[in-house]
Amino acid sequence: MHRFLVEEKKWIGENRFLHALNYCMLLPGPEAQQLATYIGWLLHGRRGGIVAGALFVLPGFLSILFLSILYALWKDVAIVEGIFYGIKPAVLAIVVGAVIKIGKKALKNEVMVAIAILSFIAIFFFEVAFPIIVVGAALIGFVGGKISEEKFYVIKGHKEAANSGEGLIDALITTDRPTLSQSLKTAIFWLLLWFVPIILLAIVLGLENIFTKESLFFSQAAVVTFGGAYSVLAYISQKAVETFGWLQPGEMLDGLGMAETTPGPLIQVVQFVGFMGAFRNPGTLDPVVAGVLASFLVTWVTFIPCFFFIFLGAPYIESLRNNKNLSTALSSITAAVVGVVLNLGIWFSLNTIFKTIEERSFYGMRLLIPDLASIDIGVAGITVAACVAYFGFKLDMLKTIGLCIALGLLVKFLIF
Repeated sequence: MHRFLVEEKKWIGENRFLHALNYCMLLPGPEAQQLATYIGWLLHGRRGGIVAGALFVLPGFLSILFLSILYALWKDVAIVEGIFYGIKPAVLAIVVGAVIKIGKKALKNEVMVAIAILSFIAIFFFEVAFPIIVVGAALIGFVGGKISEEKFYVIKGHKEAANSGEGLIDALITTDRPTLSQSLKTAIFWLLLWFVPIILLAIVLGLENIFTKESLFFSQAAVVTFGGAYSVLAYISQKAVETFGWLQPGEMLDGLGMAETTPGPLIQVVQFVGFMGAFRNPGTLDPVVAGVLASFLVTWVTFIPCFFFIFLGAPYIESLRNNKNLSTALSSITAAVVGVVLNLGIWFSLNTIFKTIEERSFYGMRLLIPDLASIDIGVAGITVAACVAYFGFKLDMLKTIGLCIALGLLVKFLIF
């Protein structure tokens, strides 16, 4: 999005893009889709935000729906097993690439690097909750900006951007000042779209029905999970496997592999969880029909809150673009998110390459110790090939995925 919108099309300036991105990182839910909605709103008002946000989701929704049906019906077929065997190593290379790209944009100096490292240590070794990391990073940025402004004022406001030449781009983008009456109308409209279907399901089907349970659970996930799909993965996986029994152990990685290798936001993995939950608990419906209906429902309750947060909050955030205290806090949050994404990259790598991971405690720290004897040689080899292709030969994501799928099929059919 940054390359296309800022560098190629020049529809929006660097600092305004990062200002929007940091607000979206503060919000619960998928920051990528929220950013698309925010920028669509900036460029073309509410209609632009709705179009951008909806079309950002649609391709991924259709792709995950097709793959979920394929997975549910033919998971144990050798060719399908080989495809997913190759996809997982490709995902590892893509996650590493994401860490590098985000890091280059956010870690502008040694202070931002230090915040990213502290964030990683906090979440990986001490399992500190992401909201606490966000609040801590914001406080560090707020206080640090008053002590050493040049180290923390990474995301600059409109005036500084104008002096650097970016104002020529952003001058074409104007937004109305927010009003209380307009905010109330916005809140009521989107809250009704969000909650009316849930209330109707509870009344008609009851609280114990799979569709009601999923609508309530994913609505909750939409408001309590911060940092996008990477941070929501562990929370949803634990609940879906241990609490509800919608997924079997290890299936969340397959779902994440689907979401990584299809267009659209990574958070679309929740659609796979919802599909499998309804497929295994269809009631009187055909399992596939139940899964399809659940896919629509889960997608609705996951993304409708995004429009609510953007259309309600973005006008106020735009009015605060020149507030240096806000900008220094947001800059620190961006750096902290780099550490959070790195945490998931390492967690995902360990659980993909090794079949057995032992969790130990050491002076209050959590250590993940892989059983070296449980290494999956095939996955490890394909991971190396993926990294060489993606970073060495600069293949794009789709070509890297295609290569890894071919290698996965080769390993499954010819070796194992």
